[in-house]
Amino acid sequence: MRFRIAEDDAALAGAAAALLAKEATAREIRAGWPGGDTGRVDAVWRRLAAIGALGTLVPDSADGPGSGLGLGLDENALVPLLVELGRSGLPVPAVETVAVGAPLLAAAGSPHLAEVLAGRLLLTASLDGSGLVPFGQRAPLLVLRADDGLRLYERGELALEPVESTDGSRASARLLRPPDGGGQLLCTAPEELERAWQRGVLGTAALLVGLAERMIELTVDHVQQRRQFGAPVGSFQAVQHALADAHLAVRFARPAVLAAAWSQASSGTAAEAASETAAGADAAVVTSMAKVLASDAARLVARTAIQCHGAIGCTTEYDLHLYAKRAWALAAAWGGPAAHRELIARHLHLPTVEMIRDRIEQGAGFGPGRGPL
Repeated sequence: MRFRIAEDDAALAGAAAALLAKEATAREIRAGWPGGDTGRVDAVWRRLAAIGALGTLVPDSADGPGSGLGLGLDENALVPLLVELGRSGLPVPAVETVAVGAPLLAAAGSPHLAEVLAGRLLLTASLDGSGLVPFGQRAPLLVLRADDGLRLYERGELALEPVESTDGSRASARLLRPPDGGGQLLCTAPEELERAWQRGVLGTAALLVGLAERMIELTVDHVQQRRQFGAPVGSFQAVQHALADAHLAVRFARPAVLAAAWSQASSGTAAEAASETAAGADAAVVTSMAKVLASDAARLVARTAIQCHGAIGCTTEYDLHLYAKRAWALAAAWGGPAAHRELIARHLHLPTVEMIRDRIEQGAGFGPGRGPL
């Protein structure tokens, strides 16, 4: 499957890539970890905002006349941009803001939209209802699921506690108790919530592809320089085969993520996005496939990269672990691979894990004459 990225979408991703290559060094990534100077991260975030990256999915007139920070693009532009953000490793709520939060604020006419698009107010989102909020320790604005839909809360309206996680730069927090009213209602319709969720899944898959590509680059550089027995370790067949498998996994995942973006953009309305029978159902399945492939590829690449680096790849002083921990965290975020495989299985009318468990408990089993294989 081949996709050609539109000129405008490629230009936005190229501008972001050039900025990130210069501004988002390992020093900025480490600044996002506990005890770091997050002001360095926020400065890069504001520069990204200045080129319009945060308003990718926001209509060009939604943030007020003359501001120019809403680009009015669709999901096809989201993927190449977030691949570059993933490659950079910059610890920012990219998916939560660009893919999910900013479009919701625009649709609801939130007065905070202009400040968010300018990068002056940090915004995060958590739609799974788990109470775990990425970047919840840092963001003053939070989009959360409520009884009546999605609401935008200011930090002072919520009771949050810090949570230690695999990737400390995500600054996760846990909601201690459900908010007692308050907040701004952003959307109530199930189809709007579903569309926001699918955009979050898609954006996370794109970040994983970028992370995986960066880890492969780091590893190839290392095995070309690291020598054993008088030869680069990259000349050993075992290393070459392992890296080839990892590279192929990413090559398979990338077009699946682009296909998911095209499917979401083509599904058109929010109602279609949530439909069980129209284009929206296909978009949901293709998006789940993209998340599964991207998660599996990133985890394989992380494991392979650490093996090829040897013990140094596990040390916190070495840059590789910054990307590997981000990949492990994102693989489980916005629905892990098992959850998305369940959705795909239901769409294909295959037995799900839950169905198999029930049949085993009933002693029915699976096989010829006893149920679907």
